[in-house]
Amino acid sequence: MHKKLFVVLMALSLVLSLGVASVTTAQDLSGDLEIFSWWTGGGEAAGLDALIAKFTEMYPNINIINSAVAGGSGVNAKAVLTTRMLGGDPPDTFQVHAGAELNSLWVKAQRMEPLNDMFEANGWMEQYPQGLLDLISDEAGNIYSVPVNIHRSNVMYFVPAKLAEWGVTVPATLDEFINTTCPALLAKDVTPLAIGENWTQSHLWESVALGTLGVEGYNGLWDGTTNWTSPESLAAWENYGKLLDCANSDMNAITWQDASKMVVDGAAAFNIMGDWASGYFIELGLVPNEGFGWAAAPGTDGVFMMLSDTFGLPKGAPHADNARAWLNFVGSAEAQDLFNPVKGSLPANTTADITNPEKYNAYFQSAYEDWTSNTIVGSQRHGAVAPTAFDSGFLNIVGQFQADRDVTTAAANAAALAIQTGIGG
Repeated sequence: MHKKLFVVLMALSLVLSLGVASVTTAQDLSGDLEIFSWWTGGGEAAGLDALIAKFTEMYPNINIINSAVAGGSGVNAKAVLTTRMLGGDPPDTFQVHAGAELNSLWVKAQRMEPLNDMFEANGWMEQYPQGLLDLISDEAGNIYSVPVNIHRSNVMYFVPAKLAEWGVTVPATLDEFINTTCPALLAKDVTPLAIGENWTQSHLWESVALGTLGVEGYNGLWDGTTNWTSPESLAAWENYGKLLDCANSDMNAITWQDASKMVVDGAAAFNIMGDWASGYFIELGLVPNEGFGWAAAPGTDGVFMMLSDTFGLPKGAPHADNARAWLNFVGSAEAQDLFNPVKGSLPANTTADITNPEKYNAYFQSAYEDWTSNTIVGSQRHGAVAPTAFDSGFLNIVGQFQADRDVTTAAANAAALAIQTGIGG
């Protein structure tokens, strides 16, 4: 699309979403726009920078304040955001995961502005999958955020040449990883599994739980039909502990990027991470299917564990008109085609140019095929199925388990936490 025409159309979309009777152009908008997120490193920061650069070109009189907070895959940022929101100092827009993270906290607390007018004006009701719309809506059908991507949580990364050198293959099941792959690699003085700080350990746990319990059992943890202390649930913790025994001893001291790079450097064989790691590998100059390979986490083939990053409009946003311009922009296919190839994620808007190999490489093509054919489940660690209060407490449970490997206590504490935070109620 011609650049000038694109700017005009986006400005017109803004007018419609604001319900403004007079003509408003990009030049009429000025002042600050504070964007709050946890995108500070790797492909995620590069993706955000790409969005900001294009938005600044479209709205030259708006001053962007990038208030990204580093650390813990959003743990630190969410703490800062909560303090600000409850203290009457909201940013103009902020990153929030679709699902329980959005709805159980900010929507329930009536801190968000509905965006139905924007979705209707832009035709997004037909451009976003209904299942995703459900995750960003309340029971009355009010929509509260704009998705910018789809991520997959249950991805296991490796370097094909290194596996060939070590004489191992990609394990399809947890039993194979634990009883065959792990011992074979340890015998060669290779770390079988690279893991990072506390949140990455929780991230790993959800893939292990899915691989142990299956789709129905995993979903049951969040709707109350799976007992957290059942033999099957205890088996998930047992498998998780065995994987930790296959991992690097310095996990608590390194980031997710550090853990992923252990695979690139040949210090470790595998890393189970969200597919933002694909963006990181590409940023390092690696080519998909050559420099790095991927598979579903052991035991989860045919299942796509999803999460979605979104942006919303908090009540009392100091520069609400500018925030609406940002939301109109990031929800468009054009913006998502700028952002996602760099971030390492799929576009949420189904009219994006996903089949274009110049924008979306072999990893994206593979992920899109799985997204449109696999069974879909939601990520706990990344806000889709459990409220923020559960995630905060569960990080502590995972941290304690990493220290003591007490399966019974971990399961009992998780069961109590689920009750306390209203899961399955």
